Amino acid sequence: MYLLIDAFESIQKFIDMGGPVLVLIAGLLLVMWTLLFERVWFFKTTLKTELQHAVSNWEARAEHTSIHAHQVREAIISRVTLSIDEGLSMIKTLVVLAPLLGLLGTVTGMIGVFDVLAITGGGDVKSMAAGVSQATIPTMAGMVAALSGVFGSTYVSRIANREKQLLADRLILNY
Repeated sequence: MYLLIDAFESIQKFIDMGGPVLVLIAGLLLVMWTLLFERVWFFKTTLKTELQHAVSNWEARAEHTSIHAHQVREAIISRVTLSIDEGLSMIKTLVVLAPLLGLLGTVTGMIGVFDVLAITGGGDVKSMAAGVSQATIPTMAGMVAALSGVFGSTYVSRIANREKQLLADRLILNY
């Protein structure tokens, strides 16, 4: 129990040092990784059923050579591609947004430093250090969030592209 309380106090201290923008970055990170884990879960479970259904629909067709068959194939691939790509653009947007929120934290921290400079004339170094800390911690947190998101996004995008290509290869056109 004390370990949990210590962890909570450490997190609270970190947020106090970095300012309120850290809460936004933490929320963004939570949403981004929730979407990433959802995509991985989808690829491991639901996608297999969708792919089998798509292939069985294609193989149930009597002919595969006409222009109409080609259009049906493209429609099947498009439907599955839409479900594969669902949420990927949101993940990529959140990855791009993370460093921007870090920069917002930098700006708000530097505003605090400038306030201290205006009030004290530069004589209170300790207060300025707190503002500099509040300026640098969100930048670091935003960059770490973006880096972790880049790795996760790249992994999920590779799986998505591979599955789309495998589906296209399985739906063979006979000319």
